[in-house]
Order: sequence, then C-alpha cells, then structure tokens
Amino acid sequence: MLKAKTVFYNFLLGTIFYPALAVAQVPFERVLNAADEPENWLTYNGGYSSQRYSELDQISAENVDELELKWVLQNQVFGAWQSNPIVVDGVMYVTERPNSVIALDAITGRVFWKYKHTPDERSRVCCGANNRGVAVLDDRVFMGTLDARLVALDRISGEVLWDAEVGDVSRAYSVTMAPLVVKDKVIVGVGGGEYGIRGYVAAYDAATGEEVWKTYTIPGPGEPGHDSWEGDDWQYGGAPVWITGSFDPETNLTFWGVGNPGPDWNAGQRPGDNLYSDSVIALDADTGKLDWYFQFTPNDAYDYDSVQVPVLADIDWRGTPTKVMMWANRNGYFYVLDRTNGKFLVGEPYVRVNWSSGLDEMGRPIPTPQPEGMPTYPGNQGGTNWYPPSFSPRTGLFYFSAWKDYATIYRPEESEYEPGKAFLGGGFSVLAPSPGAPTIGIGRTNPINNWTSEVGHASLKAMDPNTGKAVWEYDQFDVSDSGMLTTASDLLFTGGREGYFHVIDAVNGDLLWKVSLGGQVVMAPVTFMVEGIQYVSVISGHAMSTFALRSP
Repeated sequence: MLKAKTVFYNFLLGTIFYPALAVAQVPFERVLNAADEPENWLTYNGGYSSQRYSELDQISAENVDELELKWVLQNQVFGAWQSNPIVVDGVMYVTERPNSVIALDAITGRVFWKYKHTPDERSRVCCGANNRGVAVLDDRVFMGTLDARLVALDRISGEVLWDAEVGDVSRAYSVTMAPLVVKDKVIVGVGGGEYGIRGYVAAYDAATGEEVWKTYTIPGPGEPGHDSWEGDDWQYGGAPVWITGSFDPETNLTFWGVGNPGPDWNAGQRPGDNLYSDSVIALDADTGKLDWYFQFTPNDAYDYDSVQVPVLADIDWRGTPTKVMMWANRNGYFYVLDRTNGKFLVGEPYVRVNWSSGLDEMGRPIPTPQPEGMPTYPGNQGGTNWYPPSFSPRTGLFYFSAWKDYATIYRPEESEYEPGKAFLGGGFSVLAPSPGAPTIGIGRTNPINNWTSEVGHASLKAMDPNTGKAVWEYDQFDVSDSGMLTTASDLLFTGGREGYFHVIDAVNGDLLWKVSLGGQVVMAPVTFMVEGIQYVSVISGHAMSTFALRSP
C-alpha cells in the first residue's frame, strides 16, 4: 500500500524510468569515500570535509562559454528555496518548502516520486520556512522537519520508514538543516534560538529512528562551562545548531557550528561567556561526548551565530603539515584552527569590524562596544552567514561571500522568556546614509518583529589560510547569499542576488562566464556526472537550473 503522503508519478514507473531508481546501496563506506566518486554528490557539502570541491574537470576555462541549459525544475511553493540537491547514481533528491522530498532523473529533471510532510500548525521558525536538504544512507533518505521531526524514507518508493520526534514543537524547536549520516547514525541539530530553546545535537539509529545520544550546546548544572551562565539563563539560552556539520574519520570527531545566545541583543541580561553559544564544538561521533570547543564571540550582543560550515583540510600551514579547520565567521573574522584540539592558529578581519579591536593570542576577541545609537560593523546579518564556502586543494584558497560596508544600530531591551514565543532582547535598525534614506541592497523583513535588514554589497573573497588575508576579491553590486563550488579545472561556480550565475577563475578571480537566471542565488551550486556528461545544478529564485556543455 502506498503512503498517502507520497505522490507517485505513475507515468514514469515503466521499464524506461523506474529502473533508474533501482540503484546500488549507499553504505557508509561510499559516503566516507565520496571523493573517489565525484560523479555523485553524496552529502550536503559534497563530502565529510565540507570543502565543496569536485574532481570533475570536463567543464573548463576553455569551454565554459559552451554551457547551455538542459532542464529546469520549478518550485511549487512560494519563498526562498535554500535546498541542496543530493545526487546518487543518476538520481537527484531535493527538498521543497516547507518539507517535501522529490526524487528525479538527474539527466532530464523528470520526477519519480514526491513525499510531502505537513508540519504541525504550532511550528514556528525565525527567518523563513526553509529546509536545506536531505541525507542518504543505504536504501534510505532522511529529512528534518520544521516541526522538529526526523523522517526516513525508502529511497526507491518514497514511503515513510520511520518518523521520530527530535524536539518539542510547542516550544518552537525545529530542524531546518540537512542531516549528516555517520556510520549507522543520522545526526541533526535543532533551530529555535530566537525562541529561548536550549540547543542540542542529537544522533539517531538510521535503521530504527531510536535516539542514540544527545549533547546539549548549553552545559547544565555540574557540567564544565555551566558557570558561564548566571542563574537560570542556561535553561532558555538559545545556542541552536541549524547548519550541517563536518566529520573527521581519523579522529572520529564531528564538528558543529553553534548559534546565538538568547535573548539575542541584550547581552547584559545574560552575563558571562554563555558557552557554547557562538562556538564550534567537536563531538565524538559514537557517543556525542564533547572533545573540545572554540568560542568565537563570548557573550554575543550582535546575533553573530557561529552557524557556518566547518571546512576541514590537511595543508602545509606555514611549513608544517597541519590538520586545519577554516572558518569565515559571521563576526567579521576569518579563522584557522587546529581541528585535532581546537588550537587557534590565525584570525584576521575580512570586512570592517568595530565591535572588537582584534583577537588576543588565544583567539579571544578584545571587545570595543559602540556607544548607544552608533553603528556596529559588521551588522546583524554578519560579515558572512550560513551559505556554504568552498576550499580548493589545488589553489589552496578558501572562498566565500562577504558583506562589505554593512552595519546596524542595536537597541537592547529587557525581555521576559515565555515558552514558544520570541525572546529577542530588543531590536536594531540598518545604518542609512541619513535618517529615512533608503539603504543599499534588497531588504528582508523578519516575521518576528518586522525589522528590515541587509545593506551594503558583496565581495567574493579568496582567502589564504596561511595568512588569513584575501588573495583576490570579486565585487558584486548587491549583497550575496550564494555559496561556492570549486572544481579540478580551477573553476569557481557561484551566484548573487542580481540573479546571475557566475563562473570565475579560481586562481585569479577573473569572470569567465555568466548568465541571468532571473532570481537570487541562495544555495551553493553542485556538480555531478551521468553517462559521461558533467552537469552543474544551481537554484535561482523558485527554479533549479541544470547546465552542461553544448552537445557536439
């Protein structure tokens, strides 16, 4: 019997199309060795190191002007589409807002099945009903939901295999991130930092949906770090985890970026460093035990979530082979850490920063709070945000979108915590050239309190992890929410709010090719190969466009 929530496109289930879904299993070993099969895109960031780098090189600087559109998939739901496709053996799995999963032919875009989850009407999400994708393991597809559930689907039929509760929807817990599969577990974090949750990362048995371990991102009484909170602030201190982490099989550690403390903009209401908010945490993949942490912004007053992607690489750092983690943080600093122990190696500002005068030798910021009514740089959305960066082992450079000349003026206020309701501690306004003047860029209204944010313009930066400095920049008129993709042919694929899809020389930053897709590019492109042809898919506005070289 077919599940009611799974829609089958029966005209595709004949001898031509249905066998495409009868693909090989995806055991942990395949995901672990994703770099060995660049024809697929097996995890949210392409592999456990989260480099978003592909060994495919069919598309190159010499032929990039021969790219042509092969197919388009239209999103059926209004709103920003932030999903990352997964591609396995010619089949693509992608989510739609708010919580649908589609399996389709990666060559033609024709749909095999669609599963639709309708979130509980009590679900609340701060900044848009976004779902950023799925994970695959064995014969299953896994998706987190806005009402804080984790769903396992049969990869061939789309039928529900299990449905587990991750958090209490009545208290505004949610799951917006793509899960991470490690060994026989599915790992997710929870959103809800603007609603006074107590954040955590949790692992579930991939076969049964049973919870295996849960690690809170705010330590409770008697746990190390608990004294960084005062009184009962820890019970509703936020620290959400809403972007997919990374995994190092050599150390068996998973790495997760942790979001803002609550209330967001009144740091005086929650004295202390507020661990482990605004940190990266390293957890044992088998037990969830905390191995180490590094806090980027103690007692954060600016909503500088450290919910960015931890990018892992083995590099020759200043003459010494080093296992590093690279991190373009929302607080305006670019960091390089030793991922085996969290040791601070380098940290440099990549945009204008005035909330801190620098970092000390341990990487701790030196605070310089701005007087009331004066602008803070970078602003509330940060110098960058959650959109995925890329690292190319060929160029040795780290690529990401930065917001330049962007500041906000904060208004801290006392807030009282009420379960399931916004817990913000004030608000802010965007810095304008003069009172009432329009700001540069496209504003976005937050549904919680109707403030509008985002100003300035974008600069795509290529950073040298040895120095923490930019090697080159590629400027765009508007700010950009686009992620990055690099390939073995030294190409960088990205986009911007103007609706352009760019292909840039990853070595020197020269624009090689661009096309207007008509809507802002938010998620990073992905690349894959089917039947000897390399494809690149990118989401722009409400459509996913897939390109390949022009046929001879």
